[in-house]
Amino acid sequence: MTISIHSTKIAFLGIGLMGTRMTRRLLDAGFQVAVWNRTPAACEPLLQAGAKAFSFDQASTADLIMLCLADDQAVQSVVQQLLPNLRSGQVIIDFSSLSVEMTQQLASQVTSKNVSWIDAPVSGGVMGAETGTLVIFAGGDQKMVETMQPVFTPLSQRVTYMGLNGTGQATKICNQLIVAASSTLISEAVELARRAGVDTTLLAPALAGGFADSKPLQILAPRMATQSFTPVQWKVQTLAKDLKNAVRLARHHQLDIPVAATALSRLEKHQQDGHSEDDLSSIILLHSASS
Repeated sequence: MTISIHSTKIAFLGIGLMGTRMTRRLLDAGFQVAVWNRTPAACEPLLQAGAKAFSFDQASTADLIMLCLADDQAVQSVVQQLLPNLRSGQVIIDFSSLSVEMTQQLASQVTSKNVSWIDAPVSGGVMGAETGTLVIFAGGDQKMVETMQPVFTPLSQRVTYMGLNGTGQATKICNQLIVAASSTLISEAVELARRAGVDTTLLAPALAGGFADSKPLQILAPRMATQSFTPVQWKVQTLAKDLKNAVRLARHHQLDIPVAATALSRLEKHQQDGHSEDDLSSIILLHSASS
């Protein structure tokens, strides 16, 4: 397959926090993009920006089908609706964060119709999607991944080929394990600093450049310090879902990951308190009850 800005037709399914921004960047790069979302109203701004509306019975008209959906169940549901209408030679690029098991299962299903599957989960959050600086972990056929570079370019600063289908998702799971464990620890550090009399708005700049520094620290700590949880950049429920996948994958490989398990229990508690849709920085509120 040859990718051409002028002739390649893209269908982008899943117009959420990430998908909206990624689709807009593809449109701005000159690609023809049709969009679909379970809640159609989410597509309206993109339709006004030049996107077309997509329906499952039109699946055969797309050269590339891109997915950016919530979880295993959502992607499986969409793929089952796509399957009857897929044609030989198409490529599905899945930017969603899924379990390795589901990815391999879906890749096998579409491969039986001579359709290529690339698992291409991303890291970089909403800001990365908006600025086209995401990093992509790709699993699938290496030559096909390389062929997709023209559509990856408007979206990302780097694409790393990780191996066969499932390895992209395994890499993202490792990424999320680190982010989740770090975020819960950052909340503890901010709260400890507050109780010790530190001006917590100074914590992130004070630690910048040292061994404790990280992007999550610089993004989350200032929001935690001021309890400014909007706009939402990372949903609590999204990270909890990814961390469940990490614990499940570790269990499959008979690996004990107690730090990740503890972080998951904290995120699940925060969800139970009604914060599923809130920004990850809101986990600082977990400490309120004991303050």
